[in-house]
Amino acid sequence: MSENSNKSDVEAVDAFVGRYKDLRNEISKVIVGQDEVVKNVLISIFSGGHCLLVGVPGLAKTLLVSTISESLGLGFNRIQFTPDLMPSDIIGSEILDENKNFKFVKGPLFSNIILADEINRTPPKTQSALLEAMQEKTVTAAGNQYKLDHPFFVLATQNPIEQEGTYPLPEAQLDRFMFNVWVDYPSFEEELAIVKNTTTDHSVSIKKIMDAEEIVGFQKLIRKLPVADNVLEYAVKLATSTRVGSEHANDVVNNYLSWGAGPRASQYLIIGAKCHAAINGKYSPDIEDVKAVASPILRHRIVRNYKAEADGYSIDKIIESLL
Repeated sequence: MSENSNKSDVEAVDAFVGRYKDLRNEISKVIVGQDEVVKNVLISIFSGGHCLLVGVPGLAKTLLVSTISESLGLGFNRIQFTPDLMPSDIIGSEILDENKNFKFVKGPLFSNIILADEINRTPPKTQSALLEAMQEKTVTAAGNQYKLDHPFFVLATQNPIEQEGTYPLPEAQLDRFMFNVWVDYPSFEEELAIVKNTTTDHSVSIKKIMDAEEIVGFQKLIRKLPVADNVLEYAVKLATSTRVGSEHANDVVNNYLSWGAGPRASQYLIIGAKCHAAINGKYSPDIEDVKAVASPILRHRIVRNYKAEADGYSIDKIIESLL
């Protein structure tokens, strides 16, 4: 790499840090607290990944997504997943126009940010309509392939308590999500601020901080950041240590897991670490950056066995033992 391109990348990372701070300040006008959640959602966007938000109703998951899309100047569509939702309701369908010709009418999937609300409420057939879009950024309908807008980002929500009338997400689809983010209750002070801000007639307007072109530029910048061999090795070792019987697996993994994370976890650990480094003004990620993104990346990729459930070993406790 030439000295000039090195210098321009350093300047680009510095510019990214400034824009990221502006973005966080703008989002905090509406979203009180939830710093870790906001950070992880933004890391997934700038890493070009998708995010699964798990939390009980009423924790402003939808408000968070619409606020982020507004501040990023991106198109936003919300799809409410229900048991009777069909694939064509998401991707669109062909209709006969006035000249008796078939015309494809695009569905709500054709936008920059898609909120898949309560994704586990719909049967696997409809859930799988998202698979191609999430992986290939295209949609196939009636034999024709349509490209989706760039950047394209799926943010899905899931309610962890209500299991009646829900369909567990297939492993293949879970693996498409970069992050599985747990949205917790706000603290007492945060809830006080939320109630104070939302029970008056005062409304907050969100400024547009970036546009689609700038976001795609930052996504490319993050992919260009160099990674030291020891960091690469640490990330791959961490992913392989979740696999039962592997040379890096510890006793906790061998006793309490049925399945471990696949190679996609290693890829996301590195891309996530690059983005985590960049938002903190670093020009290359280190092992601490990998550790910072490890839990939300591994959480939905490892499967506990019945012994773990009986002994009260949570997924996060198992990940903790690996870190």
